[in-house]
Amino acid sequence: MSRIEGRFESLREQGRKALIPFLTAGDPEPGMTVALMHTMVEAGADVIELGIPFSDPMAEGPVIQRACERALRHHIGLADVFAMVREFRKRDAETPVVLMGYLNPLEIMGYERFARAAAEAGADGVITVDLPPEEGEDYVAALRASGLDPIFLLAPTSPDERIERVAASASGFVYYVSLKGVTGAGHLDVDAVAKRLDQIRGHCTLPLAVGFGIRDAESAARLSRLADGVVVGSRLVQVAADHESQPDEIGPEIARVLREMRSAMDAGAN
Repeated sequence: MSRIEGRFESLREQGRKALIPFLTAGDPEPGMTVALMHTMVEAGADVIELGIPFSDPMAEGPVIQRACERALRHHIGLADVFAMVREFRKRDAETPVVLMGYLNPLEIMGYERFARAAAEAGADGVITVDLPPEEGEDYVAALRASGLDPIFLLAPTSPDERIERVAASASGFVYYVSLKGVTGAGHLDVDAVAKRLDQIRGHCTLPLAVGFGIRDAESAARLSRLADGVVVGSRLVQVAADHESQPDEIGPEIARVLREMRSAMDAGAN
């Protein structure tokens, strides 16, 4: 059983849902990333998504695009991301870490080499935003050979055939993108999400985590009643941007936001 599978199983037994915060590796500066990961866990995070900076993050809105730009100004690459995960693992051997990024850096490194390095660093799963499962056979095989969970995205427009293909290729959990558009955009239609999650569950038994559009404790709690986990990205990345000139305030503010979400999610489960 992978760390991700084990975490979702443990939460299910407790009647709780996964809180999955995202941050871009190296933003706002490289020395803060590991400390922020630990802060997130202490504030109630169950799984951490660590974004791999990329020059053309096509699924991201302006908040995360700018975070990638800030990280790339520090020349953060895959080797740096792996080093951050290794450092995190010195204190935390339990919290699952999912790397989230785009295909180009992985293809340049090579799937097998990437998977081995990610696993050796202590990562548990990988989301590659722009790789559909129909084109991911070699990628999935490389991840599985290194004990990593390949995690795929489903969208409001995904047909049944795509849902079935993702269910057959993925492990760990499936990431449902609740909005049409980029991260940080649009209005969250909870009723529409509920209907889509019911449809997906007709084809997929993996845990379902919902991301895009979760901005506060209320939206996190509402989505947690429907899904197995909620992913919070742009809201936290904006904190880093807002306090770039006062970096000591970033960790406490991120912790405040996550504690409010964790409390609201747990209250909604009771």
